[in-house]
Amino acid sequence: MRLPEVSIDFSCADQKLQSLWDSAVRAVRGNLRAFGRDTVLTEGGGYSKIWLETQPMGGAMFALWHPEAALNNSLLFLRHQRADGRLPGSIRLREDGAVEAEFDKLQGFCFPAPALDMYYFTGEDPGCLELLRGGLERFLAWLNRTRRTEDGLYCSFCVYDTGEDHAVRYGDAPCRWTEDAPPRDADVVPMASMDVTSYAYACCAALAEIARIRGSGEAEAWQREADDIAARLKRGLWDEARGSLFDRDRDGRRVDVLGHNPLRCMYWGSLSREMADTFVRRHLLNPAEFWTPLPLPSVAANDPAFRNAPENNWSGQCEGLTYQRAIRALENYGWDALVPVLGRKLFAALDQCSGIFPQQFDPFTGAASLVARDTHRPVPPGQHLPLQDDYGPTALSALTYMRRMWGIAPVRREIWWSAVDELPFRCAVTIDGRRLELEGGLAPRLRVDGGAPIAFAPGQRLITDKCGRPLRTVCLKAPDLP
Repeated sequence: MRLPEVSIDFSCADQKLQSLWDSAVRAVRGNLRAFGRDTVLTEGGGYSKIWLETQPMGGAMFALWHPEAALNNSLLFLRHQRADGRLPGSIRLREDGAVEAEFDKLQGFCFPAPALDMYYFTGEDPGCLELLRGGLERFLAWLNRTRRTEDGLYCSFCVYDTGEDHAVRYGDAPCRWTEDAPPRDADVVPMASMDVTSYAYACCAALAEIARIRGSGEAEAWQREADDIAARLKRGLWDEARGSLFDRDRDGRRVDVLGHNPLRCMYWGSLSREMADTFVRRHLLNPAEFWTPLPLPSVAANDPAFRNAPENNWSGQCEGLTYQRAIRALENYGWDALVPVLGRKLFAALDQCSGIFPQQFDPFTGAASLVARDTHRPVPPGQHLPLQDDYGPTALSALTYMRRMWGIAPVRREIWWSAVDELPFRCAVTIDGRRLELEGGLAPRLRVDGGAPIAFAPGQRLITDKCGRPLRTVCLKAPDLP
């Protein structure tokens, strides 16, 4: 498969933003590694593997800098898929140089959408599409055999199935689980999970899109299956009175913890527009819950299960990975104007960090949780251990929010040109010799291959086809917020 020749340059009048851009690029580049003959982008920050929940997404976000690693971050999971259809939750490089797939957790599933992104980015190769189609079909079949409940939901067997390390709502569940049968002696798991149910939805939705691309007659059937999963998710886990989703424990009881996980489901697209709007308005934008001074804690700040723990812990603090997923989640449901708001909040928190990109932040102060690089625990007083300073999801979030605010983003068969305000900036992207240029300021202007400039107003995103022909505009001006 031939990879495109690419480049990206960005400069702006705001020196803090420019420094953040340059530092983030350096941090992410430092996470590139050779896994055998394949260059991949590891998670960084002391996490040396590629993980299914982060690295296909992270690779796609870095494709304009390193398309080979971006593609490998999806392909390696398909190449290491087990014969029974299970995808590895993570892949590591052993000390002896061997590449080993690990099947002890599902570890999130931010995979189908970025894998499709890479299909488009690398030239729409039919062989790549066929590899993805087969892999998703086999994984979905495995989920149906091993994780589907009688009422059509899908179960989590262990904490790392959803990547929520130390999450209070998992109770005494094991961290890892390799078996196809669930644990027998845990209080909460097997847990009917909004996340795992959404994995199945994401498979079906992607397979429907692949069928449409291929012109096959299966698209409608896959879309019906996706819609049916979404209906079962709402019927089984949505609480209309509270306006959110809640998992159910092994005995069918609601796990009464208000988590950020519906925002994850928005990433996978498994919520209806009405459900997503309800969650955003009632909970995400609620200052007592998720719209804290630094937004997006993992658990609502007023929930009894909330823990403001600085170590790797998904029971409270704001995670760089949540900021990373929130971009697609909000754009999927027309909340594009919230993305710049979150971006500015993240930039302010990172401004306190002096070039460090941590995994977590205190939701009340925005302060970075500075932990030891290898243990991900707070550094004891008087000890000088290497700090976690290059956590990839946080650095990639910074770069992607900036490109969504002041920059150029190829999005499948479209180009997104964004100028959120009147900040003077220049962004230039080259893909296989095609030159895309955007100049921001009082009158943002874009050019394709040196052609006539196309102007649009600050506070907007102009979406064009690949040749620069305008398709539509999106308002980026912040909505009224609490």
